[in-house]
Amino acid sequence: MASHVKKSFVGRIRDQLDQLSPSERRLAEFALDLPGDLAGYSASELAALAQVSNATVTRFVRRLGYESFDEARKHVRSEQRAGSPLAMAATSSAPDTVADDLVGVQRQQSLANIDATYRRLSSTEIEQIAAAVLAARKVWLVGFRSSLPLAMYLRWQLLQIVPSAQVIPGAGETLGEHLAGIGADDMVIVFALRRRVRQMPMIVAQLAKACPNLVYITERNASAKTPARWWLQCDVQGPGVLDNHTAVAGLCHLIVTQVMTLAGNPGRRHLGLVEAFHDALDEI
Repeated sequence: MASHVKKSFVGRIRDQLDQLSPSERRLAEFALDLPGDLAGYSASELAALAQVSNATVTRFVRRLGYESFDEARKHVRSEQRAGSPLAMAATSSAPDTVADDLVGVQRQQSLANIDATYRRLSSTEIEQIAAAVLAARKVWLVGFRSSLPLAMYLRWQLLQIVPSAQVIPGAGETLGEHLAGIGADDMVIVFALRRRVRQMPMIVAQLAKACPNLVYITERNASAKTPARWWLQCDVQGPGVLDNHTAVAGLCHLIVTQVMTLAGNPGRRHLGLVEAFHDALDEI
């Protein structure tokens, strides 16, 4: 059991493929095609669909390190909640409304995500974050996997007012090299949307020790506790297997807009200097 603790459902299957009996192999290939289906079937239904016996299903899940089929199904459901595209895929056909109006369905989901996210936010906390950004010696932005481009987007927007904004770690760099230079008078903004790297809790704990002004941006109902001063949760549900980050981009817009508002005349002067250099270099 210990060797299976951190393995995904699919990873467990692939580890055992060479040792499976012909009937178990047939079941494994069925499960590998769309593992998310397991979450919706009973053991008997799965056996019938894969054309194997119930006993084969029982042997199969135990070989994978589960005590029962129900435990395996719960694991797949947890992977779905964590945002695994493979686990979220299913063989059931898309509803007619999705097939007939793909753009309309995506539009409705995007609007719903923005509405739900904005209703949870308060003007006070956005103002506090914006003020902390402007007061900081340096602003550090952290993101991995799908969160990295979101961190880069916010940094690009902030750069027009806050030239110290930096995304870490850069290519070829370690986070530890930057942690040594982060201080209490800095600001750290962490994007930790699912699926997070396994080290994220440790990373956030170390960042919070170095800098109390820490913003943690994640999806709604994220289970992990965090020592961050501000914890902002965004709705990221999508009608398909991929998360919809429209509300996260909207949150970035809120933060940057308030930063520019609070920056006042000094901020506008800096923005004017940026535009002057654009003209001098004929960049835009």
